[in-house]
Amino acid sequence: MKILVTGANGLLGQHLVKLLVATTDHSIIATGKGASRLPFTESGKYQYHTLDVSDGMAVDSFVSQQQPDVIIHGAAVTQVDECELNQVHCYDVNVTATRFLVSAAKSVAAYFIFISTDFVFDGLKGPYAETDYAEPVSYYGSTKLAAERSVEENELQWCIIRTVLVYGNAFSGTRSTIINWVKTSLEQGKKIQVVSDQYRTPTFVEDLARGILLAIEKKAQGIYHISGEETLSPYDIAIATAEYLHLDKGLIEKADASFFTQPAKRPLKTGFIITKAKSELGFQPVSFGEGLKKMFGTGS
Repeated sequence: MKILVTGANGLLGQHLVKLLVATTDHSIIATGKGASRLPFTESGKYQYHTLDVSDGMAVDSFVSQQQPDVIIHGAAVTQVDECELNQVHCYDVNVTATRFLVSAAKSVAAYFIFISTDFVFDGLKGPYAETDYAEPVSYYGSTKLAAERSVEENELQWCIIRTVLVYGNAFSGTRSTIINWVKTSLEQGKKIQVVSDQYRTPTFVEDLARGILLAIEKKAQGIYHISGEETLSPYDIAIATAEYLHLDKGLIEKADASFFTQPAKRPLKTGFIITKAKSELGFQPVSFGEGLKKMFGTGS
């Protein structure tokens, strides 16, 4: 089977390509905008190609040439404030590009997996199940919901995997997660203010990659929520990180969301109910503490 992955240079993309290469015999086509940042070189196990997913003609040509059996679309603009400030670019990458890929998937009868987000919800009554009504409060969330609709409304085999606050170690070149930011700041002796009144179910990146592989193996249809099970605030995450790494948690100050001036509104409480993914896919996430252990070993 031939699997095409978009967004392969990102945190999830790197881990997903590694998992597919290490544990399956599928032919993997990794794509990203710009040169490859994949640091592993399993000869013959995968190919990397530069692809601008917002270029419809390029997408059509590439998919027609490669003839993938599965397309996993993870490429997106995920910086919430950047989307609020640069809405045209955000729409082009998050919505229009998805429509191009859906059309291309239909033309080669590929199974289509779209990676989405908890930010499709308003955060008024999380955690959320797949059947809950989606009503985003940010432009980023609205583009991801519009992209979901583009997937759902087409006659192709599809699966939407929503996730929450992904964390883990990038192999190369991707932007920092909250955990890396906390670690670096505290190591430098910096005081940091961290939101204590927003809640998520943080997702270890290796768990998310495994969840996607489970969906491929079962040819899952419909929407699935893939995340951790523990509901934590960013402040909780920061304190747990400091304690695990034996850093000075006295440098961490609580702040509520109103303290920060940000272009985009954030939902207050999201997080996911993952009963469907556990029962239908066999998904089982690690605990947040175990995720920290996988990132940093036995602590410092």
